[in-house]
Amino acid sequence: MEYVLVALTVLLGAGLTFFSGFGLGTLMLPVFSLFFPLPVAIGATAIVHVSNNLFKFGLVYKHIHVMTLLRFGIPALVCAVIGSSLLGFINNSGTIYTYSIGTKQLEMTYLKMVIGTLMVFFAWVDLSQKFSGVAIQKKYLSVGGALSGFFGGISGHQGAFRSAFLTKAGLTKEQFIGTSNVIALVIDFARIGIYAKTLDFVALSNEKHLLLVGIVFAFIGTYFGKELLHKTTLKGIQKTVGLLLFVLGGLFILGLV
Repeated sequence: MEYVLVALTVLLGAGLTFFSGFGLGTLMLPVFSLFFPLPVAIGATAIVHVSNNLFKFGLVYKHIHVMTLLRFGIPALVCAVIGSSLLGFINNSGTIYTYSIGTKQLEMTYLKMVIGTLMVFFAWVDLSQKFSGVAIQKKYLSVGGALSGFFGGISGHQGAFRSAFLTKAGLTKEQFIGTSNVIALVIDFARIGIYAKTLDFVALSNEKHLLLVGIVFAFIGTYFGKELLHKTTLKGIQKTVGLLLFVLGGLFILGLV
């Protein structure tokens, strides 16, 4: 039954990335947290994310803009290592508060607090008209790389800053897609290497079949979402998904998830 639930929720989550404007990792993390402990869910999300980006890389690598990749990608790589290392430290920082609801024992941990706060923040960023209208100069590409890498390392929320800065880099549409994809891969490879040392990947390996189902249905959801959407964004769905992410972020902070 859990395989069916993972398949359906990941399929829906991956498909919604095209309708909502949110990235695959943003939606997959709360999905996987329903089936794995949060540290394992972060690792599982990273693996699905890098698998999906490898699939895209084969289609768009010819359009990479090398100079933009270097200016953005090198700071992103360094800060992804820093961010993912910090995640390991936060994961080992223990519990903030323990409380009970009925017979259920709940824990507010530093990790859940950080991930929940970032989830709420990036849901707000993706939905904010003010942020989307901010003019960021091309000379700050390295700053964008550092921000994207750092937050990508901590929680996988790398897309908001990457898109905000790269859209100002003077790239063609094809160059933007190709360069953005390879930068995402750089961050993913960096953080997975650190996660493997600091998070509980043993628990993840014990659920490898469940993870494989997640990867396969993420591909399917991504493909059909793109086919159905093309260039249309449905604001109602975007706002609904954003509201759900706000709620889930709050549940993480309170230790209810």
